[in-house]
Amino acid sequence: MEFNMKRLMNDHILSEAVSRFGIDPGDISFIGGFQNFVYEYVKKDRSYILRLSHSSHRSFSAICGELEWVKYLHDQGLSVSKAIASAQNNLAEVLHLEDSYFTISSFEKAPGQKIFYPECMNNDMLSEKCGEITGQLHQLSRTYKPSREAIKRHDWTRNSYLTAINKYIPADQARVFESAERLMRKIDALKKDDSYGLIHGDINVGNFFLDENRITLFDFDECQYSWYIEDIAIQIFYMVYVVLNDSIQERNMQARRFLKHFIKGYERYEKLSEASLQQLRLFLRLREYIVYIGMHRSFDFANLDDWTETYLTESRDRLEQGIAIVEELY
Repeated sequence: MEFNMKRLMNDHILSEAVSRFGIDPGDISFIGGFQNFVYEYVKKDRSYILRLSHSSHRSFSAICGELEWVKYLHDQGLSVSKAIASAQNNLAEVLHLEDSYFTISSFEKAPGQKIFYPECMNNDMLSEKCGEITGQLHQLSRTYKPSREAIKRHDWTRNSYLTAINKYIPADQARVFESAERLMRKIDALKKDDSYGLIHGDINVGNFFLDENRITLFDFDECQYSWYIEDIAIQIFYMVYVVLNDSIQERNMQARRFLKHFIKGYERYEKLSEASLQQLRLFLRLREYIVYIGMHRSFDFANLDDWTETYLTESRDRLEQGIAIVEELY
């Protein structure tokens, strides 16, 4: 989270946000957030999430688009965290500042628990369940139409990380910029056919809970229009990026194993074409750029731990060479 955004947050804003959703101030606690301010609260013995998003990160109309998409998925039976209306029966509320604003939204807290590393790795049941919920989501994406153009979500070229590459990556990393341009051109040349639509954009073990083998998906803040295969590449990336190059064979084996069981679940709802599978390497590289940019934005480079320093070195090398974190997937 950027410093300017943190600076704007204060007790008055939180108090006003809480009142908009009829929450007792004593029942709310801060739980973190990478790009938003995220709180948990209890109401009538049930747990909920309150999220404050600054306009420098996401506009009101973009959040309305996200919330409408989540409502559609929930109404169609997908296991997602339901958006909760405010005291005025609005899914989103606006708190105006002098020259910007916060958008406040709330969600049911997903049942169950997060699955952390290394428990998520080589967990074939979890991989299959990830495939199932992703296949369902993509199936529903084909029938979803925004209620109005003003709230339609952005496409992949306007991803907030990719558009900020010049802001956060040091100017002396010329080969990183050149390789990114080449990759963006390759992806932009792909055909936007029935393999393209609204995706979650950030499915990983931090954005779902598991409850008795049932996944509940949340945090649709990064939803965007892209090829469905990007949602799959993202999950492969986050399942293996923790494995550094000194165990590259383990990383490759883990990725192939995940994909095998993921596809089993996914194809209960959607078929994966050979052409889409061939594009996985492109979108694995795209995700690595997004993570690389995010780390440069948020990390204190004067105090990196050994794993992070090694990962960044290896990641930059892959980006400059134009290779994916996993090359041989099937």
